[in-house]
Amino acid sequence: MADRFDGQVAVITGGALGIGGATARRLASEGAKVLIADFNDEAAAANVERITSAGGTALASHVDVGISDDVERMVREAVEAWGRLDILVQNAFSVVGGESRIHGTAETVSEEDWDWGIDVLVKALYLGAKHAIPHMRKVGGGSIINLASVHSLLQEAEMLVYEAGKAAVVGMTRQMANDFGPDNIRVNAIGPGHIVSEGLAEMWKSNPEGLAFFANQYPLRRTGVPDDIAGAVAFLCSEDASFITGHTLMVDGGLTVQLQEKFGLRQANYAREHPDTTLPG
Repeated sequence: MADRFDGQVAVITGGALGIGGATARRLASEGAKVLIADFNDEAAAANVERITSAGGTALASHVDVGISDDVERMVREAVEAWGRLDILVQNAFSVVGGESRIHGTAETVSEEDWDWGIDVLVKALYLGAKHAIPHMRKVGGGSIINLASVHSLLQEAEMLVYEAGKAAVVGMTRQMANDFGPDNIRVNAIGPGHIVSEGLAEMWKSNPEGLAFFANQYPLRRTGVPDDIAGAVAFLCSEDASFITGHTLMVDGGLTVQLQEKFGLRQANYAREHPDTTLPG
């Protein structure tokens, strides 16, 4: 497995930290040359250093996935550096300007925040595919992974922008799989559950009881880590998944397969047994 992506080139958006960071490291460790596209230049450079220090090959590119020219340049830089493009992992989601921009209902969300959210959640994936597919076609095929979420199946109250965007990712993935299957370009999505990335790890340090409550929501009784998603990405990009396309793989510790009535009772019982638990939000 160490060389199963040998000779291939991958672009990972949001590849500096979290799921994207772990995915960049995983693909590089298995032989891919990796372009880390991110607007966090310091973190992107640190991940490049981490990859190259381990013997891998990586470059960083400053990219805002909501801007068409940035996305086109991102793809061009990868092709100019290494001569081809085989894998595109569309993971980036910016909350610059505050997470409040994705909160609200159809009544309360502003048109400006709606447009911004759909740009970075949906339009960015269209742009990535638009610019990547011609290069994949030249090398006889490729793999595109779109990051969806458990939120594409299960809706949270007052989260119209995010829920609409993530649901759209599933539909776009299926459509792209149909459109580009004849070119041997496979398009799949992944739906992560609660993934404790670097930022969330810092938050949970001050509230381990709250994290334990979250973990109890999952049939596996644990939340996820970025490497859980990176492993799923590597599988879907590999020849082991050569007959899989248009699929949304839920990597969620079983969160979305539970009967909600029993799930609610379990959480209520947990709260009674752990009265000192402090919940976020």
